[in-house]
Amino acid sequence: MKNDSMKNQYRVNEQIRVREVRIVGEGGSTVVPTRQALDMAREQGVDLVEISPNANPPVCRLIDYSKFLYQQKKRQKEMKAKQVKVEVKEIRFGPQTDEHDYQFKLKHAKEFLEEGNKVRAYVFFRGRSILFKEQGEVLLLRFANDLEEVGKVEGMPSLEGKKMFLYLAPKKAGVAKKSQQARDRERLRVGDDESGMTSKAEARESAKMQEEQAAPSNGGLFANAKISADALKKLTESED
Repeated sequence: MKNDSMKNQYRVNEQIRVREVRIVGEGGSTVVPTRQALDMAREQGVDLVEISPNANPPVCRLIDYSKFLYQQKKRQKEMKAKQVKVEVKEIRFGPQTDEHDYQFKLKHAKEFLEEGNKVRAYVFFRGRSILFKEQGEVLLLRFANDLEEVGKVEGMPSLEGKKMFLYLAPKKAGVAKKSQQARDRERLRVGDDESGMTSKAEARESAKMQEEQAAPSNGGLFANAKISADALKKLTESED
């Protein structure tokens, strides 16, 4: 069925009923009467294939029709393979998520966004914990603020049943991400260059400065909603 659909996209040989056509090839292009173009195709043992019917005059190629369809399918497959596949990764929180668990999930969410994926973060409320939905909203806003360098918010936190959702999209196209160990090895290798200009201590200091510069500022999009770990802990204890 797919092959039949592609065949119906193009007119071939006698199906082309315009007065003249433009023949394109390696040597350039030329406008000739359609009858002459058909004679040229027969002499070369190929087909006259219309590839651009809306042009004036329509554009055609002298090529074997089966070969032409194969080239088109191959080109479509290559284009599809080059397309970046965006996935939606889920990050789940509880209303009493501790700081260690929060940082662990924050790290993974950052990796997802840097790879070009979307992130759907949500807080799941069990039983009476739904009474503290403001606590979940604050947690999600903090999460968005901590990720604002790599992700953009697609909507404010919204409650759907027992879950409060927040959606984040990547700011940049996904790239292959090196592991932390690989980055550390590269930094330390700077100290072993032949010139001896840079020591390992200097490399570590440079890496430390870069990490400090990469830390999110306090004046971000959700700066007013961002809370410290101690403040978050107090909020979680309020449920008791």
